[in-house]
Amino acid sequence: MEEPQKSYVNTMDLERDEPLKSTGPQISVVLLVYHWSSRESEHDLLVHKAVAKWTAEEVVLWLEQLGPWASLYRERFLSERVNGRLLLTLTEEEFSKTPYTIENSSHRRAILMELERVKALGVKPPQNLWEYKAVNPGRSLFLLYALKSSPRLSLLYLYLFDYTDTFLPFIHTICPLQEDSSGEDIVTKLLDLKEPTWKQWREFLVKYSFLPYQLIAEFAWDWLEVHYWTSRFLIINAMLLSVLELFSFWRIWSRSELKTVPQRMWSHFWKVSTQGLFVAMFWPLIPQFVCNCLFYWALYFNPIINIDLVVKELRRLETQVL
Repeated sequence: MEEPQKSYVNTMDLERDEPLKSTGPQISVVLLVYHWSSRESEHDLLVHKAVAKWTAEEVVLWLEQLGPWASLYRERFLSERVNGRLLLTLTEEEFSKTPYTIENSSHRRAILMELERVKALGVKPPQNLWEYKAVNPGRSLFLLYALKSSPRLSLLYLYLFDYTDTFLPFIHTICPLQEDSSGEDIVTKLLDLKEPTWKQWREFLVKYSFLPYQLIAEFAWDWLEVHYWTSRFLIINAMLLSVLELFSFWRIWSRSELKTVPQRMWSHFWKVSTQGLFVAMFWPLIPQFVCNCLFYWALYFNPIINIDLVVKELRRLETQVL
């Protein structure tokens, strides 16, 4: 009499799993196709085009990406047909006079700081996820997978090898100063970054030690206006990974295996380092199409997979309690 009841329970479990397994990938595929079809080609982005070759429309596009406030000056730049060559000659004095008449000193300073970066690089610096990926395809793929499997080592890597361009904007976003919590958009806030204060470092190190995935979620949260759907996928994935990490620690604690933690950390460090070295060595041989597939798989499909893993862990915990 017990066997049919057991079979019935298993059937109900499968029926509960089925909607998740069938609809989850479909939603990701639809979002992925929409993303590919709506976004311009990476080769057409301004991060790949010399500033001296920008058209007047591309200059306005660059200007508007500095923040919502920049739209106030859109028509002024268009009416003057400011192309890339002319943009490189403009000074603060010219910006403050007719025909530009940028009276707000903060706006002038933000434009000039970004213009100096453009002059130094010769191209537009990346200001969102897709532009960063276009400029650093290998690093983007590495960080996406490394942050999933080893967030603490990944953030340490950014601190040691990519401090100014990536780590500094990251820590200022997730641990902002109180005086910086104004109504400015995220891109404007990151134009002029100073060294973090001790208060920022203290907040960062606490979260880094105990809630590393929360750092990623907070960073994605601040970019919701720029990356509407992608930020939500990152936030959900970070929450799921936090739960999975909690389950891992619980298993170690319940099995009285705390003494093995240093050995586990050391072996994990060598595993991640070896994988990173392997990818770096063979990166020039990997087709770009394969890299893009891996990138978007980790970005949009992994959250669906992690939902299933969390459900399995919850059922395993429920079974142990019973």
